[in-house]
Amino acid sequence: MSVLSKLYFHDEEAAFRFVESILWTNGPVCPHCGGFDRIYDLVKTRIGLRKCGQCRKQFTVRVGTIFEDSHLPMTKWLQAIYLMCASKKGVSSLQLSRVLEVTYKTAWFLTHRIREAMRAGELGPFGLGGATVEVDETFIGNDPDAPAPKKGKGRTIKQMMKVVTLVERETGRARSIVVDRYTIQDIVPIVEANLSREARLMTDESKLYTVMGRGYRSHETVVHSKDEYVRYDGARYITTNTVEGYFSVFKRGMKGVYQHCSKKHLHRYLAEFDFRYSYRSALGVEDQERAVWALKGFAGKRLTYRRPDQGAEAAQG
Repeated sequence: MSVLSKLYFHDEEAAFRFVESILWTNGPVCPHCGGFDRIYDLVKTRIGLRKCGQCRKQFTVRVGTIFEDSHLPMTKWLQAIYLMCASKKGVSSLQLSRVLEVTYKTAWFLTHRIREAMRAGELGPFGLGGATVEVDETFIGNDPDAPAPKKGKGRTIKQMMKVVTLVERETGRARSIVVDRYTIQDIVPIVEANLSREARLMTDESKLYTVMGRGYRSHETVVHSKDEYVRYDGARYITTNTVEGYFSVFKRGMKGVYQHCSKKHLHRYLAEFDFRYSYRSALGVEDQERAVWALKGFAGKRLTYRRPDQGAEAAQG
């Protein structure tokens, strides 16, 4: 924090140099034509400005990233990135607007851009090499696509938004998916698509996962209905406590910090919690390093005002 706060958070030129060192590891690259041989430095004209000698177009490190078309200083971007990466349960847009001294709308859009960058690009299956993968589901908020509860009946899981999460125990990675219905036909194909056949699958006693353990994959279960939460088979612990620990942090963040999220935006909030969990301090990743990992995901990801706002209610946080 001390290195970032003294240098990159208050000096715009230093902030640009820092971002360039992350996104241009081998020197400036023209985002228009991909050229890198003849790049001219025009920083005396404007901070971070370059010109390509091949296509003759000007550019900065912002072009082609989530920074593009943003009028916010790079120093404030870096402050927002650091705060979102360092806060275990997230930081609300209202709080960010006060810290950065920007409007709520700017802060809200800023956080969604950062969440988009946190979204994992790699889609490889979990459990390669026989790694242990815990899978479980959770429910949160109200699902606008679900049928309304019957008259006189309370809300059930059918009326809530549904999330399935995989956690690879050895690496600590997490991947969460929003599902529309709580059925075998909906959940099993999604989990199968993200799970290696070599994986050691661990779940609770839910029948949703029974078919995935038949014939070709190791599948262990704990029976929560009988107050069984962990057991030891002589080689490893059979439990879903790891993925449930993820849900604990996720729900505390959503209820205590963000308070409300529409279904359209839920996948971005999940990407934020997946990212922080996969690069958490328990795995030896410190706050500054986590922010650098987030910056590395900024290239090639843009989010316009129209995309997050169109056809959906904005999140309160």
